[in-house]
Amino acid sequence: MFKILSENFSLQPNPYPVRQEKYGENGRGGILSLAALDQARKEITTWPGYRPTELRRLDGLASAAGVRTILYKDEGARFDLGSFKALGGAYAVASFLQREVEALTGKRPSTKELGAGSLKDVTTGMTVTCATDGNHGRSVAWGARTFGCRCVIFVHATVSQGRRDAIAAYGAEVRVVDGTYDDAVREAADTAARNGWQVISDTSYEGYTDIPRYVMQGYGVMVEEAVEQMPRGAFPTHVFVQGGVGGLAAAVCSYLWERFGEKSPLFYVAEPETARCLYLSAAAGRPTADHGSLDTIMAGLACGEVSLLAWSILNAGADGFFSITDASAAETMRLLADGRYGDHPIVAGESAVAGLAAALLAAGDADARHAIKLTEESVVLVIGTEGATDPAVYERIVGKAPERVVAGWSTRKELVQ
Repeated sequence: MFKILSENFSLQPNPYPVRQEKYGENGRGGILSLAALDQARKEITTWPGYRPTELRRLDGLASAAGVRTILYKDEGARFDLGSFKALGGAYAVASFLQREVEALTGKRPSTKELGAGSLKDVTTGMTVTCATDGNHGRSVAWGARTFGCRCVIFVHATVSQGRRDAIAAYGAEVRVVDGTYDDAVREAADTAARNGWQVISDTSYEGYTDIPRYVMQGYGVMVEEAVEQMPRGAFPTHVFVQGGVGGLAAAVCSYLWERFGEKSPLFYVAEPETARCLYLSAAAGRPTADHGSLDTIMAGLACGEVSLLAWSILNAGADGFFSITDASAAETMRLLADGRYGDHPIVAGESAVAGLAAALLAAGDADARHAIKLTEESVVLVIGTEGATDPAVYERIVGKAPERVVAGWSTRKELVQ
């Protein structure tokens, strides 16, 4: 038995996967598509500081887990924001401003033109807002500063001061809301409605779908990069992705499904056991909220309500849903930081590792291993969605500061060529 993690976990198989259908059936192509991704990528790749993030090959960890290899898409250096969220929130801000400027002037600007500042006399009177656990708010704030509009971000009380400060550093006003992430979502929506602001959220709900579609489409750039970086002969058999409201998972799932059809990898979503709205939705067969405390170290996944757009893809395209403990996430952070099995050490934040933790837990459990068809020939892709976005929290969990992990990296490169 290949047991790396020993904590408890739960697996909810999806009884309704229909990936034998063409992706575009039942309206899915109107939510996310390769055609829309092409437009997003053309814009995003022109932004200052754009470069593909690294796809790391963790052969030592894979051997210990009893699989052929593990591919880790490391989003810790994305636009120097430390998270994949830089692709989604900022792209949605830019798309909103493009639409508004076109309505006012009759001409749709490129994001490059917005970033140059020549349209600030038009855009500075516009305000974007959202609720966040940290990373999405940073992306929206960065996008607002880059493309020239005002930004107000709502956080719930348990969001760390370090994450609040990181958002404010991009010029946003940060407002604190009592309650959970979902309470902050409602406060952002209510305040925006009163003031004529635009909500930039990856959470879709009845009557609010256009902006979340932009957010998720931006995430697709990361998936396409990963596919282009795949080593020859090592196409994934399994993909494990973090949950949250489902936006990232839906973006990854939709891309793989539309591009590869029935040959797309088995697809699993991982959530904290205290915030598992997607898991509960799969069990119920319909969108279902988690009304628990949502208290987890995986702050970016502390979401109690699913995104309706994301669910319409995951309900059909995901093969199953895992719930994992905080202890599993913390231990996965530590083993990556240590390079414990001979791999290049990686700085991975609390919300970055849920997918990898689920894969390792399943690999070490005979029943789960059989249920999800993991073998010694399996190739596992995971998305490391963030670096140490709050260095103080990271050091408290891992036992050393992120810069110490970085300083300990050897000069040898174990990156996918």
